[in-house]
Amino acid sequence: MRAGNRKDDGCQMRHTCNDSAKAGLAMSRRSLLGGLGAVAAVGGLNAANSSQGKSGQAGRTVKGEPLPKGRALRVQPALMYNLEQRQEKTSWRSYGGLCTEADVTAEIGRITGELQRFTEKAEFPVTMLPLISVRDEGAARQVAGTDADVIVLYAASGGTNIVNIVAASKSPMIMFIRHRSGPFYLWYEIAHWRFLRQNGDTFAVANADTQDIVVDDYGELLWRLRALYGLANAKGTRMLAIGGLVAYSEPAQLNGPAHAKEVWGYQIESITEEQFAEHLAKARSDPKMVKEAERQADGLLSTPNVVLQTERRFVVNSCLAWAVCEQLMARTGASNFGFGRCMGRPVIEMLDTPPCLVLSLANDAGYTAYCHTDLSHTLPGVLMRWIAGRPTFVCNSHFPHDGIFTVAHCAAPRKMNGVDYEPATIMTHYESDYGAACRVEYTKGQTVTVVIPNLRCSKWRGFRGTVVESPAFPACRSQIEIAIDGNWRRLAAEMEGFHTQIIYGDYLREIGYALKRLGKVEWQSYSDIA
Repeated sequence: MRAGNRKDDGCQMRHTCNDSAKAGLAMSRRSLLGGLGAVAAVGGLNAANSSQGKSGQAGRTVKGEPLPKGRALRVQPALMYNLEQRQEKTSWRSYGGLCTEADVTAEIGRITGELQRFTEKAEFPVTMLPLISVRDEGAARQVAGTDADVIVLYAASGGTNIVNIVAASKSPMIMFIRHRSGPFYLWYEIAHWRFLRQNGDTFAVANADTQDIVVDDYGELLWRLRALYGLANAKGTRMLAIGGLVAYSEPAQLNGPAHAKEVWGYQIESITEEQFAEHLAKARSDPKMVKEAERQADGLLSTPNVVLQTERRFVVNSCLAWAVCEQLMARTGASNFGFGRCMGRPVIEMLDTPPCLVLSLANDAGYTAYCHTDLSHTLPGVLMRWIAGRPTFVCNSHFPHDGIFTVAHCAAPRKMNGVDYEPATIMTHYESDYGAACRVEYTKGQTVTVVIPNLRCSKWRGFRGTVVESPAFPACRSQIEIAIDGNWRRLAAEMEGFHTQIIYGDYLREIGYALKRLGKVEWQSYSDIA
């Protein structure tokens, strides 16, 4: 598949710099994201190397620290079983390998060991609660009432009523059944018929389907819990809206705030641009903060693979504005922020730079920070960040054609795999040709997940793709040509929305599963999901 011809940037940079020193940047760490620990350093912007933004050292990265973890997922395991008694001249025994108390004791030990290894393997924090044995409806109600994010029910044997009680919990239930991984489970035979179809031919359970059944494979359990971990951390997000909520379109402006609060539990703190300007003025009058911003800018620009093609003062301005944003988020408890009128004169004059680089630094430190304060693209970005433990790139979409999808924006993270900084160039913001923005050289051949939310916040569309190129069209600075792995013609016919969220890796299953558990948001994938 061809990505098309490359074009030179229609606005050549007017500012360059002398050779930068080779040194790293380590920003002072602050405790953030709901008290989840130290935030990763700002530093390590790696760079492209030519006046057209084409990297002379493409593929080189600089090692960084992983993004901060979120709140641990609380998992309640439970073993459901029934020990039957022999009866003469009648059928008394159901399927299943748990026949004695010794069998049950051995299975509890097996499950405990498996879950310990699972917790150690998971790349996200998991709190595994003590296993509960379930033999009757009373124990089932105890499990259903537990304070957990998810219940994992090991359904060895036992009646449908017990399963139904657990499944009716406010916490999602995943049923784990054994075929070959241990003693044979009765529910391997009857999970579909007795539970999902409630003894009939059609699905009859409102809050469960085949995605909630796992057979033998802890890898299958892992991605489901990863999805629920992401959802648990995305819900209840506190957002700092600088200049208020300003969506990019009328449907998002009308529907976004209520949807974010009612469905996702968002808490939105708004401050005016004038209030932010007051905080920024105090920072500019504080010699220590100015000196720290200067130090951070110097470290940023001396990192390997960083090229400066704008004035250094804009980088300093961005570092100082980022420090003010961190202070305000620490005060409000926010982990997400944005500037409502990020492209307008008031914000650019206030910061003396567009906020593009400010947002890039924030995402690489583990926050979520996007152009505008548009909830239609904020909601998927926050969920994807927590599911994957990686920053997301919010960007403008273009017309899908010939299996190619092009995206571009000027506020791009560099730590796209969650640890390493991609090569990049610091340039002017494209539309204003002013200030500091970031052009990232994305890794060719990298698998990405692409999510396009509609403007009403009611449906997300997604596909899996592969990075073909980071072109240099006369457009927003960071650009990706993505080969679509899926039905691109159908995508072109059905696509809604405008802004798109990109993340490294394939997380289509997790996003779909999280949205299923959330409800209220429809999900459509255009790629096959294994």
